[in-house]
Amino acid sequence: MQQADSVVLANAAQQLESSSLATSISHIIGMPIEKAMTALPGHWSNIVSRITKKALEKALDAALYSLKRKPGKPKNKIHKLFVGVSGAVGGSFGIAALAVELPVSATIMLRSIADIARSYGEDLEELDSKMACLTVFALSGGGSAKTSESADTSYYAVRSFLTKALGDTTNHIAVHGFSKEGAPVLVKLINAVSARFSIPVSGKLAAQSLPVVGAVSGASVNWLFIRHYQKMAKAHFSIRALERKYGDKVVEDLYKDIVKYNRKHNSRDWGVAEIA
Repeated sequence: MQQADSVVLANAAQQLESSSLATSISHIIGMPIEKAMTALPGHWSNIVSRITKKALEKALDAALYSLKRKPGKPKNKIHKLFVGVSGAVGGSFGIAALAVELPVSATIMLRSIADIARSYGEDLEELDSKMACLTVFALSGGGSAKTSESADTSYYAVRSFLTKALGDTTNHIAVHGFSKEGAPVLVKLINAVSARFSIPVSGKLAAQSLPVVGAVSGASVNWLFIRHYQKMAKAHFSIRALERKYGDKVVEDLYKDIVKYNRKHNSRDWGVAEIA
């Protein structure tokens, strides 16, 4: 692999394995997100899971098919602005607004993710690219896994977890077309992604439900959300671009080597010079 591409891969690995959305939200609200979550009602988990799944279904319908194939520079700032506005509204009404606000925010974020995917050479008319966009919501970042020396890194572990659902979805839609009514495997994929996405959504809900948070920090939390998933998307699609260039196994093996080396040496700025 060319050195420049190795650097791209190392930067992507650092983003995917080290970022922590929960830590960023904690800084905004001034307390550990786990503490904020204790204030939620006892049945919050089931409610959040249901709302998250519905939000992803609506986002998938509304976002991916409104973008043209022509590549261009992603409009990240515009998408951040829109998500911030929806977060301000959600922050004003707390838990009651989540069912309304999250589908809007998720649609804007998914559109931004798709915009980024297109800028990395993804063809949004291809089902694989559309499903790869949805997969980004399952990439919450490594965060607390910094000290792990396992070669089974969180990024590739997530991709492996979703591969079966992605494969089934691709095969089914190739035969039956893209229809929620006739695509139980698509529901399976959305369920798999929403199971992971509902975890940061719970943190978002907890933060926006705090009396001292309100509309201003509601917008800030949503801004953190879209910034995080935009970064996840850039890393994810830069890796997919490298896989198209060098092959899946070459990229995955080097990625895991980079992660193992930099975790072992507790590197702050990840690099590849020593192991390339």
